[in-house]
Amino acid sequence: METWAGFCPALHLSLGIWVLIAAQTLQNAEAGITCASCASPVQLNAEELQLGVSSDPTEEHGTLKNIRIEFRELAATDPNTGVDADLETGVSEEDAAQFVGVGAKEEASGSSERAAEQSEGAAGRRARRSGPDFSELSENGRAGRTDMDEDRGSLFDGHKPGRSEFRWNRDEVRGNTQQDEPKLSSSTFSLTGDSAHNHAVVYWSGHNSSVILILTKLYDFHIGSVTESTLWRSTDYGSTYERMNDRVGTKTVLSYMYVCPINKRKIMVLTDPEFESSLLISSDEGASYQKYRLTFYVLSLLFHHTEEDWALAYSHDQKLYSSVDFGRKWQIIHERVTPNRFYWSVSGLDKEPDLVHMEAHTPDGNVQYVTCRASMCTEANRNYPFPGYIDISSLVVQDDYTFIQVPTSGRATYYVSYKRDSFIQIKLPKYSLPKDLHIVSTDEKQVFAAVQEWNQNDTYNLYLSDTRGIYFTLAMENVKTTRGLGGNQMLDLYEVAGIKGMLIANKRQDNQVKTYMTYNKGREWRLLQAPASDLEGNDIHCILPFCSLHLQLQMSENPYLSGTISTKNSAPGIIVATGNIGAELSYNNVGMFISSDAGNSWRQIFEEEHNVWFLDRGGAIVAVKQPSVPTRHLWVSFDEGRQWTQHSFSSVPLFVDGVLVEAGAENQIMTFFGHFSHRSEWQLIKIDYKSIFSRKCTEEDYQTWHLHNQGEPCVMGQKQIYMKRRPGNYCMLGKDYSRILSAESCICRAHDFECDYGYERRGDGNCRPAFWFSPSTVSRSCSLGQNYLNSTGYRKVVLNNCTKGVKEMYTPRKQQCPNRPPKGLLLTTKDGKLTANLGSNVTFLVHLDEGDSLRTNIQLDFGDGTAVSYSNLSWTEEGIKHVYKSAGIFRVTALAENTLGYDSTTLFLHVTCPVEHVRLLAPFVVIKNKEVNITAAVLPSHARTVTYFWWLDNNTEPVITLDGSISHIFPNDGMHTITVQVAAASSILQDTKTVAVKEFFKSLLLSFSPNLDEFNPDIPEWRQDVGRVIKKALLQVSDFPEEQLLVAVFPGVPTAAELFLLPHKNQSEGKKKSEEGLEQVSKIIVNALNQNLVEFELKPGVRVIVYNTQLTLAPLVDSNPRHSSSAMLMLLSVVFLGLAVFLIYKFKRKIPWINIYAEVNQEKEQEMIGSVGQGDSTAKITLSEFPTSKELMEKELDARVKRGVGNACESTREIPNCTSV
Repeated sequence: METWAGFCPALHLSLGIWVLIAAQTLQNAEAGITCASCASPVQLNAEELQLGVSSDPTEEHGTLKNIRIEFRELAATDPNTGVDADLETGVSEEDAAQFVGVGAKEEASGSSERAAEQSEGAAGRRARRSGPDFSELSENGRAGRTDMDEDRGSLFDGHKPGRSEFRWNRDEVRGNTQQDEPKLSSSTFSLTGDSAHNHAVVYWSGHNSSVILILTKLYDFHIGSVTESTLWRSTDYGSTYERMNDRVGTKTVLSYMYVCPINKRKIMVLTDPEFESSLLISSDEGASYQKYRLTFYVLSLLFHHTEEDWALAYSHDQKLYSSVDFGRKWQIIHERVTPNRFYWSVSGLDKEPDLVHMEAHTPDGNVQYVTCRASMCTEANRNYPFPGYIDISSLVVQDDYTFIQVPTSGRATYYVSYKRDSFIQIKLPKYSLPKDLHIVSTDEKQVFAAVQEWNQNDTYNLYLSDTRGIYFTLAMENVKTTRGLGGNQMLDLYEVAGIKGMLIANKRQDNQVKTYMTYNKGREWRLLQAPASDLEGNDIHCILPFCSLHLQLQMSENPYLSGTISTKNSAPGIIVATGNIGAELSYNNVGMFISSDAGNSWRQIFEEEHNVWFLDRGGAIVAVKQPSVPTRHLWVSFDEGRQWTQHSFSSVPLFVDGVLVEAGAENQIMTFFGHFSHRSEWQLIKIDYKSIFSRKCTEEDYQTWHLHNQGEPCVMGQKQIYMKRRPGNYCMLGKDYSRILSAESCICRAHDFECDYGYERRGDGNCRPAFWFSPSTVSRSCSLGQNYLNSTGYRKVVLNNCTKGVKEMYTPRKQQCPNRPPKGLLLTTKDGKLTANLGSNVTFLVHLDEGDSLRTNIQLDFGDGTAVSYSNLSWTEEGIKHVYKSAGIFRVTALAENTLGYDSTTLFLHVTCPVEHVRLLAPFVVIKNKEVNITAAVLPSHARTVTYFWWLDNNTEPVITLDGSISHIFPNDGMHTITVQVAAASSILQDTKTVAVKEFFKSLLLSFSPNLDEFNPDIPEWRQDVGRVIKKALLQVSDFPEEQLLVAVFPGVPTAAELFLLPHKNQSEGKKKSEEGLEQVSKIIVNALNQNLVEFELKPGVRVIVYNTQLTLAPLVDSNPRHSSSAMLMLLSVVFLGLAVFLIYKFKRKIPWINIYAEVNQEKEQEMIGSVGQGDSTAKITLSEFPTSKELMEKELDARVKRGVGNACESTREIPNCTSV
C-alpha cells in the first residue's frame, strides 16, 4: 500500500514540468508501507499493507504529513525525484524549496522513465511512486491543446469540466478596477540549445542564497536512458544562467541531482550509468565539481538528518552502502535489503546517531527487521528488534513509532513499537478485519490510519490511536478514493495547514459523495456551508443538509502547481480550493472558492480552476490560470480573495509549467518557467513583485482574528487569537511577523472527548461498549496490589488543551487490580508456522488475555516427553525455545494456572526431516482382478509426517493417504502406470512404475557367474543395461517372442535376476494351450540354463554365465477355480518356501546359493527406481509376498551403512537417525 499526493485539476496541463515528475518519480509502485509529507490527500494501493508516512523534521507540527509520492526531496535523495526535504507543494518556505520539473514534448511518448527498475529510493519521508504511461498525453504536450482539457473529465469519474473558451477570455479582459493593468518588472532567459530536452529539475539552494540550478535532459523512452543533459546555474535569482557542462565534463551525461538538507551548499549529481557510473560532488552550491567513480549503480540516496556528510545509498542489486565523507568513499552495510525500507536513526530515541534501521531478506527468502551501526554492521553487531519474520515492504520507522506487518492465519496482523519499546499488536475494532492499512501521519503524538475493511472496495475508514499507537478508534467511515493515473487509489483526506486538528474529507454515503470537515480530529464532522451569492452577486439558495459546498481534495502531481486545494502554515484560516455547490461532489461546473475564517464561511473567487500560491508569508495570494492555454497575466489579492488585481508578467503568452515562489521570497522574487510554443526552448521569467507593495506593515496594519467553529470559540480545548494584516492594506509583512497572538485553555466539555477503544458512539451521543468488547477486562500486567486505570468509555482527544470541567468525569479512574483466574491463553510459534525442521530451534510464544501474570504459573508440554514450567508469565516474554530430536506430529500443550482457576490451549506441531529419496515398490507383473499391495518407501523414513498421493492408471484425481502403502485391483490386461508423490513439509518427490497385468505367467530366478559381481556398481542404469543383455542371450536359445519375455535385475551383490514369460496378448488358441506353451518354453530355457548355454560378454575377455536358481513361488498362476489341485500344491509350496525364507533369514550366509536369493529378494524390493521407471525397458519383479515398509527401510539403511553412506538428517552414523515418535 502506498500513499500519494492527490491528483490535481491540472491534469490537462501542457506536460511541461508535470511529465518529468511523473517520469522520474512515479516508478514501480509496489505494495508496501510508505511515507511522505505535505498537506494533501493520501494515495493508496489496495494490494497490500502500507503503513506509511514519515514526518519531515522541518515541517511544523499541526500540518498533515500529506502523502506525496511523486516528489521526493532532493535532500532525501531519490533519483526518481530530486525534491528537497524542506519542500511543500506550492513552493512554500517551510516545506518547499526545490522540485523536479518536467517539460514534456513530442519526444516524451512512451512509458515513464526508469519504469523497468525494480527498486526505488528511500527518503526521510518514505514514499513510493507509481509509473503511469504517459503516451496518451505526449501529443498534447507543450502545445497546450484543448483536447486534453476536454478529455480530462474521463479521468474523474467520467465527468467533464464543462467550461468554455469564452470564459477564459472574459477573465483575461477583466481589468483592474483601480487603474490600468500594471506590468510587473520581469526578465526572460531562454535555455538555448535545450529545445529537444524533455525533462528538467529545478533547484533553489536555500535561504539567503540567490543560486538556482536547473538540470535539463533528453530522456529516450525507446532505450530507457538519458542521452543528453545540460546543467544551468544562476547566481542572481534567475535573471541569467550559465551553462555548466564544461565544469562537469562536456561528454558527461547527468541523470539526477541531490542536495544535502543540512548544508545546501553541498550537492551530489549522478551520471547516467549507461555511459559511466560516477558521482559529481560540489561544496560551493554547484560552482565547481569533483568526480568520483562508483562501483555500483545508485538507485536512491538518504541523507542523515543531523550529519551533513553522512548518506546511505541503495544499489541496483539490493545492497545498502554508507558514506561518512559525502559520497567520496562507500562501504557496504547489508545485502538483500528491501527497496525503500531503510532509515537513519531518530534523534532522542536511538542511542547511536549512525544506527540504521532496515528490512532485509534472509538466504531462505524470509524478511527480518534489522538494526546495526553503519560503521560496523557485521553479523555479530546486528540486532533484530522483532523476534520473528515480517511481511515484505512493511517496515516503517517514523517519529516515535515503528510499524511492521506479520501474516497470521491468513489475516494481516500489525505491530507497533512506541519509542523503541517491545512490539505490541495494534488493536483495531475486533471485526474490522482489514484488507489494507495505511499510516497517514504520526507527527502529533498519535497515529492516524486509513483502513480498508473486509466489506469495502473503493472507500476507507479513518482511525485515530492513543499516544502509544496501539488502540484505534473510528474517526470517519467510507472516505472516498479516486484512482490515479498509475492505477493507485488516492484517499480524499486533507489536513488544513496552520489549524491544529482541522481535517476535510470526502465521504461516500447513500451513493453520494459529500465533503465534511472537523475541528477536533474527527470527533465531530459537519457539511460545508455554501456561499450566499455567486460572482455576479446573485443569491445562492443552498440549504443544509440537502445542499452544501463540496471540494476536490487532490494534490497536484506537479510540485510547481498548487493542486485543487491549498493552505499554508503562515496563513492560518485561509483555504483555497476547487469545488462545486449542490447535493454531492461533482466534477462539472466547478469553480474556485476561498475561506478566510477556517471553513466557517466561503466565497467564490473564480469560475475556472486556477493555481494558487501564497506570497509574503501568506499576506498576499497570487493566482494563475491552469496551463492548458497560454497566459501572460497573474492575479493578486491582498484582502483574502475579496478583490483581485490583474498584472502582466510577460509580453508574450506563456504556457506555464510551474512557478517557483520561495526561492526569492526574501527579495520578493518569483520565477515562472514554461514555453511560448510547442517547439520553443525553455523560458525562465524572473518576476520582481516588490512594486505591488506600497510599504512595510506597521502595527496599525494588523488586526486580530479569533478561530472558531460556527461561533464556538473553543477549538481543540483552547481559544486561539491570530494576528492578520487588515484586508486591503498593500503593505509588506515583516520578518518578525507573528501569527498566533494568544492561546487560552477552555473548560473541558463532552466534545473534547472521543470514544475509547471498544466503545461506540450511540444515537444519544454517549459512548457504549461494542457487542464484542468486555469492559471488565483487565490487562494481565495488572497484578494484585497494583492499580490500573479503568476506562469510562471516553478518552481525551490527543493534543486537546482543555482543563477541568467534565475532565474528571470522563478520565479513566484508578482502581486496584483484582485477583482473577487466567483466561484467553494462546500458544503460537514465533514465525506463526505449524511446521519445523528436525533439529531446528522452535520458539513458542505464550499470550494471556486476562489474569495476574505475576501470580500465574505457566506449564508447557512439548509433546516429546519434555516439559517446562515457569512461575509467572514474565519469564516467557522472549519465547520458549525447544529442539525436537525426532520427526513426527507433536501435541504441544500450554497450561496457565493460579489459585482461582486455570486455562489451557493446544498446538499440533509437524516436525519434519527432509525426504531425500522415494522408491515405489510394486510387482512388475500382477494378476488381473486380484488385489495387489503397492508400497512407497522413503529415505529417511517419516512416520506421520508424510502425505502420499497415488495416481493409478489414468485417474484424474489421486488417492491420498498418510500410510506408505495402498491396495489396488487392476481389472484390465495390459501395461498400467503407477505414480506416487510424497509430500513432506515444502518438498515433493515422485516415483513412477509400469506394471504388467495378466491372467497368468511363468517366472524363473536367475543367478550369474561370480565374475559379474566384480563389475556391478549397483546403480539402476547398470542393471537396466545388463537386463537387456541377458534378455538378448535368452532369445538366442529359444524362439519365444521378445515382447513376451521380461528380465529384471535385482539390486545388491551377489547379482541376481528374475525372468518372466508372459502369454501372448491374443489368446485365440485357448487358455490351456497358452499355458502349455509357456511350460514348454520354460523347460527349454531351464534346459539351456542347466547346460550353461546362456552366456554373454560383459567386456572383452569377461564372459558371464547365466544359471537357473529355482522356480518362483507360483510357476504358473491362474485365477480359474478349476485348478483347485494346482492351487493346493501352490499353497503348500508357499508354506514350505515361507519356512525356508525364515530359516534363511535366521541363518543367512550358511547356505551359499540360497543366500543369494534371500539377499537379493530383500534388496530388490527396496530399489525399484531405475529399472522399473516409466521409461525403463528392463523390469524388476517378484511374486512373493511383499515385506513391510519398515523391513525394507531397515534393510536399506543397513546396506547404506555398509557402503558408508551418511544420513541426510544428521551427520552421525547412528541408525535409525530420522524416526518418528
